[in-house]
Amino acid sequence: MPGIAEFGSRKSLDGKVALITGGASGIGKATALLFAREGSAIVVVDLNEKDGQAVVKKITDDGGKALFVRCDVTKAADCQLAVQQAVAQFGRLDILFNNAGIIRRASVVDTSEEEWDRVMATNVKSVFLLSKCAIPIMAKAGGGVIINTASGWGIVGGRNAASYCASKGAVVLLTKAMALDHGEQNIRVNCICPGDTDTPMLRNEARQLGISEEQFLSESARRPLRRIGKPEEIAEAVLFLASDASSYVTGTALVVDGGGLAGSG
Repeated sequence: MPGIAEFGSRKSLDGKVALITGGASGIGKATALLFAREGSAIVVVDLNEKDGQAVVKKITDDGGKALFVRCDVTKAADCQLAVQQAVAQFGRLDILFNNAGIIRRASVVDTSEEEWDRVMATNVKSVFLLSKCAIPIMAKAGGGVIINTASGWGIVGGRNAASYCASKGAVVLLTKAMALDHGEQNIRVNCICPGDTDTPMLRNEARQLGISEEQFLSESARRPLRRIGKPEEIAEAVLFLASDASSYVTGTALVVDGGGLAGSG
């Protein structure tokens, strides 16, 4: 159709500027590299400066534009500075991917107050803080896109992950609330709900549970497609939501989990 970008076409994000939290590894890194190939300038936001700078170098070595900003996404001042630096460097902000996240594998009884607060701050408060900074800029420019990383466990519960499930459930409904509030400003807000994906965070879960990575990954693959996801596969779903291919999609939670939530079997 005329006027609608072909999803997956070369440079589907040409001229856009995307800020990606948790961009130094995992899904964030894969998305940063994919967005850069699609023509977007990338602002990699993370606490891990070494790995974040390596992502930036990869993008710039390939002819793209990128900037690293060290940021504690639980701090308002850091989030404000990250958005300001993005605009100062590239002149605009079109896409915000709130992807930074952590997990604590424990029941309510075994989760400390400090652990609860840290998970909620990293997984939920960060979405609030960065969106609060980015939305006025997007609105002034005529629109934008926000994508949040939730989880399959933001839709159904999981064992020994009380704080994580609570945080990701909050992300799903915060996404819908923002979509309602800012649709008239031409700002689309969606979230992805990945299933188990081969990232450093997933492997850290095995250590938290005291089981081998091999066993944990094998158990995680028990879904219709009989495997865990790749970060690059999740990144493709994020690209869909960031691009004009999803121009009539807002307020949705897109499940990308190899069929894990399709049924009880």
